[in-house]
Amino acid sequence: MKSKSIGILTKPKFPEIKATVHAVVNWLRDRKIDVILDSTSAALLNERGGVQKTQLAQKADVMLILGGDGTMLNAARLAAERGIPILGVNMGGLGFLTEVRLEHLFPSLERVFANEYVLDERLMISSHIHRHGETVAQGLVLNDVVISKGTLARMIELNIAIQGQFVTTLRGDGLIISTPTGSTAYSLSAGGPIISPAVRSLILSPVCPHTLTHRPLIVPDDAEIDVTLTSKDEGAMATLDGQVGVALTQGDTVLLKVSEHRTRLIRFPESSYYAVLREKLKWGGS
Repeated sequence: MKSKSIGILTKPKFPEIKATVHAVVNWLRDRKIDVILDSTSAALLNERGGVQKTQLAQKADVMLILGGDGTMLNAARLAAERGIPILGVNMGGLGFLTEVRLEHLFPSLERVFANEYVLDERLMISSHIHRHGETVAQGLVLNDVVISKGTLARMIELNIAIQGQFVTTLRGDGLIISTPTGSTAYSLSAGGPIISPAVRSLILSPVCPHTLTHRPLIVPDDAEIDVTLTSKDEGAMATLDGQVGVALTQGDTVLLKVSEHRTRLIRFPESSYYAVLREKLKWGGS
């Protein structure tokens, strides 16, 4: 890959992050690669000139993520519109999105520059929250949109429609609308299925439904989903990728559909989605 520039996004809480950022920046600059740092990464190196995270994906040709899945989700939203490739280096614990272990960082970068990689395109959800006919919030997500009750509310009531057709009224703690990538996140904890990212679909997973016959529902990737909060609940929220929260009031509608944008993850040919599942979920076998 003849890359003009690499943008580096970090999560500064990891104890080895400063030394890692220093080493990787020197490695890249020694190879005449233009390095763009977000302000957090620049501060770790005592450098000036770091850019805001929102500008990182606008200036870089590739994003290198040093962190965990949360940092990757942040990067996915930042990179979505330009569709630039993302390489994730796992510096945390459980990680389904990060491709590279820290000890393999430099050999993996060598492989990227030698074009020994593939791009794994992942569906994203476009979400719009409407109130009295106006859009009050919107966003792209890689994992999920969660509509949940407030801390004190017993349960919320949601009307769900797909392709303009009423499906059900759900009473419970909430609803998760996830991509196949997000099927191994909160949706899995709520009893949802694991969906291979190669399957073009969305998953609706109820959270603690009052009616026990409400089960996870898988719909095709061209489905448009409308979820309306019909109960009057203080504290009800729509949360995008677990990172951006929007307060909901009675009558608000969350409109969701698959975005035209994709998250493009750098993967290596020997990588196996099922091997990741086996390792992360501690399934048996070799």
